[in-house]
Amino acid sequence: MHDVIFTISITPEAYLQYYRGAAKAVIVKAEDGRRIRFPAQALQSHIKPEGIHGRFRLLFDKNNKLIKLEKLSS
Repeated sequence: MHDVIFTISITPEAYLQYYRGAAKAVIVKAEDGRRIRFPAQALQSHIKPEGIHGRFRLLFDKNNKLIKLEKLSS
């Protein structure tokens, strides 16, 4: 299993683009400098009235299949 840590800040209005299907993937810059692309729906359980903000860890298998997205801090 591999992991990537990143910080993200998305306003509720911006997340609506993902929710409506206008954008299907999120691209973030990991703390180690890599650019990571993952399905926007992975963030759905982390949406709050103020949007999505914080530091997250993305876990994926050896085939780069998403396993889990967990919030580390605000």
